[in-house]
Amino acid sequence: MTAGTMLTYELIRQAAERLAKRVRRTELMFSHHLSDQLGYPVYLKCENLQRTGSFKIRGALNFMLSQPPETLAGGVITASAGNHAQGVALSAHLLNVRSRVFMPENTSLQKIHATREYGAEVVLTGRNFNEAYAAALRERDETGALFVHPFEDFLIMAGQGTVGLEIMEDLPDMGTVLVPIGGGGLISGIATAIKEFRPDVRIIGVESTSAPSAHYSLKKGSIVETPVTVGLADGISIKSVGVNTFPIIRNLVEDVVLVKEEEIARAIVALLEKSKILVEGAGAVTLAALLNGRLDRTGGKTVCILSGGNIDVKTIAMVVERGLLAAGRYFKVKVELEDVPGSLARLAGDVASTGGNIFFINHDRYSVSLPWGKTEVELGLETKGYDHIEEIVDHLKQCGYQIEVVK
Repeated sequence: MTAGTMLTYELIRQAAERLAKRVRRTELMFSHHLSDQLGYPVYLKCENLQRTGSFKIRGALNFMLSQPPETLAGGVITASAGNHAQGVALSAHLLNVRSRVFMPENTSLQKIHATREYGAEVVLTGRNFNEAYAAALRERDETGALFVHPFEDFLIMAGQGTVGLEIMEDLPDMGTVLVPIGGGGLISGIATAIKEFRPDVRIIGVESTSAPSAHYSLKKGSIVETPVTVGLADGISIKSVGVNTFPIIRNLVEDVVLVKEEEIARAIVALLEKSKILVEGAGAVTLAALLNGRLDRTGGKTVCILSGGNIDVKTIAMVVERGLLAAGRYFKVKVELEDVPGSLARLAGDVASTGGNIFFINHDRYSVSLPWGKTEVELGLETKGYDHIEEIVDHLKQCGYQIEVVK
């Protein structure tokens, strides 16, 4: 089979047969907390628990299993920001095929190491996916290796579409499905699978404002290339939705909505704290859309695709802090004090009287910007929300402190 094959329900069924017992049938988890919070049933499709930590192995393995042995003999090559790389690397390992993966230079170390551990040769090049992709195509032309596209091949889309088949079997009366969009392979497969028998189900795509190509392409009716900025959802940071995926999105997807960086951070923290689920930025965009009211209407059984969980420890630490800041659970404040014994103890007592918990403290006595006889203290405070922040700020001002909330 080739990329010229149309994406059909039957192609997805064939993919499901190939992948049976080779990939994990991921859990569709009902979230009591999110359902109570939002007022309608919310389910989480946990592709973050998939082999390699994302849905990408479904498409990569289906594509490679569909090739004759002589086509694979020269090895495979691909480009990826991380998750497709791991999917291709593991698939190649399972089939005893050589793999070479081109990744952007800013790819997280966790994804680079994981790809190498699956047996792939990793080439770091380019500032983003598109530049790594161009380098991979040049290598393909020079060596003749089989190129495994992250999203444009219909066999790739069919493999991703098996996610939709599993949802159909586990939750046939679903009302809405939210799917992250990078190049569009995942949402194309899921929409094709579900709409075959349930054309009434709403399929909603979600992108980050850092890479909004599908959103603007759907509005215009033709593909729009957009600038890409570095963000939490690096797994879907692509300048342009696919040439082959866009017509499917245009025909089967009701809307594509956008979420902001702070909203993605809050969604990651919410999943970690309330559902005990760890996802990467691209995997959290669907919940971010729900939590921030991006859908024009809600209700009915709603499924969020958590597309991946490959996030490194350093990023987790940064995300948790940003998520807490965005949720009003944590804030920083600078306070000017008299540089005399007892001033710091009195400040700590005044903060404690409001129920604020000091998370960290930095005491600066030497800044040239400070008046003589003054000292500056920066506090990181754990709080109960925005109302509590206002209460703390008002109380400190009433106590006579000169304060500045740090954004």
